[in-house]
Parts: sequence; C-alpha cells; structure tokens
Amino acid sequence: MTVMNENPTSQARFQQSGDTRRSARISAETVSTLAVAILCVALLVGARFISPSLGSWSQVETVLVLGSFLVVLSFGQGLVILTGGLDLSLPAVATLGGILATNWVGASDPGAWYLLPLVLLVCGCVGFLSAAGIVWLKVPPFIMTLAMSIIVSSLLLGYTKGTPRGAAPDAAVALMKGHLLGLPAPVLFLVAFVLLGWLFQSRSIYGRYLYAIGTNVEAARIAGAPVTAMRILPYVISAVSAGFAGLMLVGYSSGATLRMGDSYLLPSIAAVVIGGSSILGGRGTFLGTVGGAILLTTLGTIISAIGLEFGLRTIIEGAIVLTALLLLREELFQKLGSLWR
Repeated sequence: MTVMNENPTSQARFQQSGDTRRSARISAETVSTLAVAILCVALLVGARFISPSLGSWSQVETVLVLGSFLVVLSFGQGLVILTGGLDLSLPAVATLGGILATNWVGASDPGAWYLLPLVLLVCGCVGFLSAAGIVWLKVPPFIMTLAMSIIVSSLLLGYTKGTPRGAAPDAAVALMKGHLLGLPAPVLFLVAFVLLGWLFQSRSIYGRYLYAIGTNVEAARIAGAPVTAMRILPYVISAVSAGFAGLMLVGYSSGATLRMGDSYLLPSIAAVVIGGSSILGGRGTFLGTVGGAILLTTLGTIISAIGLEFGLRTIIEGAIVLTALLLLREELFQKLGSLWR
C-alpha cells in the first residue's frame, strides 16, 4: 500500500477541485459548526438557572475532559464516514487498547512505556483487517466492522477470562489527571489533537482524496487518486484513534473493563452527523465533529447533574439529538439563505 507517490499534477488537480468543493459548501458547513457551538453555550448558560454549579469554569473543564474521549473516537469515525463507510468496531478496539495497555505496560513497570506504540499498532491491524474485508472482499462496512467487533470482544473475553487485570500506565494517568500551565492536561491535549485533526482532514492532500472518494469513487480514480490506499487508511486511523481513546479511558478511570467502550459507539456517529457531515460521505468538517462531540458531552453532563432516571435521560438525549439533526440539516440553511436573498 503506497500513498506517497502522487505526482504534482495529481496534487494540483485535487488542490483545485478541493478548493472548488469547499467554496461551494463553506457557507452551510460554517453555519452548521457555529450553530453547534451556540447550542453548547446556550446549554451551559441555561444550566446556570438549574444549578449555580452548572455552567461554571470548573464545569466547562469537566465537559472538555469528558468530551476528549468522544472527540478522539469521532475523528476516526468521521474519516470513515467521509468515504461513505461506517465503523462499528470502535467500542471493541477501544477496549482492546485499554486492556492491552494495562496488561502489557501497567503501573508496575514504568520502563515499559515503549510498549504503548505496540498497543496502538495492534489496534491499527484490526482496522486494516476490517478495511481489507471491505475493499478486497467487498463485504459491506456495516457487516465487516460488526464482525470484527464481535471477534475482538470474544478474544478479549478469553484473554482476560472475564476479569481484566493490571493497572493504568503512568503515562496514561499523567495525560488524563495531570496539569500543565494551570490547565488540565487533557484540555491542552484536546486543543493540540483538534488542530492536528483539522489540518489533516481539511488542509492536507490526503484529506482532499478522502473528500473526493466519498463524493464519487470512480471520478476520484480517474483523477489519479490512490483509491485503494485511501479507502484503507480511514479504517486504520479509526482503529488507532479508538485504541488511543482506550488508553485515555484507563488513565482516567485507573483500570480497564470489558465493556469500557460500549457507550461511545452511537455518540461517535451522532457527533459526526450533528457536526454537519453526510452519512453518505463526501461532506463534513472535523471542527463540526468536535462541536457535535462537545454538544453531546455537555448534554449528558447536565442531565446527569440534574439527577434524572436513566430511562428519562435516554429519552431526553435522543429527542435533543434528533432535534439538533433536524435543525442543522443543510436544506434548512439553503432555505434560510434563499429567503434572505
């Protein structure tokens, strides 16, 4: 699999076509991202009327720390969705990353930190296997990633015999519980991760390839894009992101469980779609995905602080997510733009 052999003509072609596509959708996607940000602020401000402790700076820090898990997971999921796919193996791969980190590294052997990249490599291999089945065996993404999720979960159950052991690596604990420059380390990490993710998806030639493939695979192939490699890459990145999120989770909770990633599957998809991405591929921005992830985390934090029962919480969360999706549809912005003009 080679990705680095694009010729300058191909890069220039995708530079021009990518700029044209972005100029056509910049208005709707920018408005969508701003709308999500406004909704987040409105939720935090409105929460002040419920409880004085909600909406404070400490509450904002809590939301950003808790939201960092979903942001990392949603980055990989967003790349997969951008190419018209779907990754249902994220919970299992996140659990894989957390369990391998606690078993292979742990807190008892600080010198074994070099094994952490090996953990991410194993997670990336899971993503590669999913992509291989989708690209070469023509298995639908929904079926292939679901099958990989079941396989990984079953292997982890046998590996741990039902009870994960080991402690969180010191590096993961420092990342999730440390402070730097007066701010929680996860907040600073989140800022750096968002910047790098935005540069990759929106400003690199590889990001333009993903947009082109999600819009029309055959047209991208004719234009000179390395279609096979760029269809595999999102699943590998998604798996590595999930594995890293697993490391973050064990650093935050100081341990791993067999179901630690289960609650992030649907939110990782919802964050991408709420952020303005098309579930059919070819459209979306990482900044919008970040906004969707923070919005969902803010909503969950406020509902938990209110103390509602789990069933009622689920109903309210689902209703608000559905409302956000309806309000942030591109057709709505087009109609508002036509009325304004």
